[in-house]
Amino acid sequence: MQRALLFDQPAPDIATALNHHGFVQIDPINVCGRMHDLILRNRVADYRQGDLMRHIHGEDLPLPAKSRLAFEHHQPATGNLVAFTHDAWPHLQREMRARTRIKSAWCGRLTRAEQDLVEPIFDIIREQGPVSSDAIKDKRKSNRTWGPATLPKATMQKLFFHGRLLIAQRQGIRRFYDLPERVLPAKVFKLPESSLAESERWEAQLKVRQRRLATLKRTELALIDDLVQPVQIDDGPLLYCLLSDVPLFDQIQNRNFKIDTYHSRLIAPLDPLIYDRRVTEQVWDFTYTWEVYTPAVKRVRGYYALPVLSKDELVGHIDPKADRKQGKLAVVSRRVKRGHSTAHAVKQLATFLELRT
Repeated sequence: MQRALLFDQPAPDIATALNHHGFVQIDPINVCGRMHDLILRNRVADYRQGDLMRHIHGEDLPLPAKSRLAFEHHQPATGNLVAFTHDAWPHLQREMRARTRIKSAWCGRLTRAEQDLVEPIFDIIREQGPVSSDAIKDKRKSNRTWGPATLPKATMQKLFFHGRLLIAQRQGIRRFYDLPERVLPAKVFKLPESSLAESERWEAQLKVRQRRLATLKRTELALIDDLVQPVQIDDGPLLYCLLSDVPLFDQIQNRNFKIDTYHSRLIAPLDPLIYDRRVTEQVWDFTYTWEVYTPAVKRVRGYYALPVLSKDELVGHIDPKADRKQGKLAVVSRRVKRGHSTAHAVKQLATFLELRT
């Protein structure tokens, strides 16, 4: 599993890791590094904080469309914001259109007030280039129920969900939107839209590409049975891996597989290795929940606890917190099996965050 997940043999660059996994989930919360950075630091050689966003959008100025290799958008199956490679674009079109017809304050059809803002937003973007919602001088509040927002911000968010705007640049977590044709290379728009059958097959394959070992529904298996191999680990659930990963599992079975990393490592709360909690529990004998959205009084592990991977075993969790004013990484709590040292793993994370322990 470690090699299939790029833990044991990191990719030389972000593009290789993205092509391998299909996408990387993006999350803005930054307690001890952002989710996408925590996922990729274990998979890409010499990865630094913010490298994914620099890869997608450029450093200080937005990358020209022809130079872009990836883009941000929402995964159809889950709605999660992720970094995609260009080949995903034809498979997103149907879902983008569908959102324009549903009733949702977050991503659905535009209200009358939002419709009235569309052309002013486009006019400003055509004239100024990428802009954030602050550039739209309209202080009206949105009526969306899940949180406060101005009407321009809610409108631009919906236009992004609909594919009429794309994120062209970020400053921290602040989004700057532009027209799709100025964000993606022209060749992307020449790709024919995928049929429903093609997109369903793509999504099923994407699930296995992302996790490398996954459960499949009967309908999903029927779509990609020529691409996957069943895997049974002890008395756990029937899993599937890509045919291209079969040699790695054969090496493990033949005891011909060497794990090169002997220190423990801290992995992201939504890492592909543990994304499916049922598989994590049944295969790894490890129970874990990301407790960011759990009320404080009900938390067992901590607000942003990171699982600990030691060789080929999940052995506990550590809840770290970056104190950037003091320039250090504090460990709020830890619970790790006896005999497993985590000092090196914590030091590695602190170095990545440019903090001291």
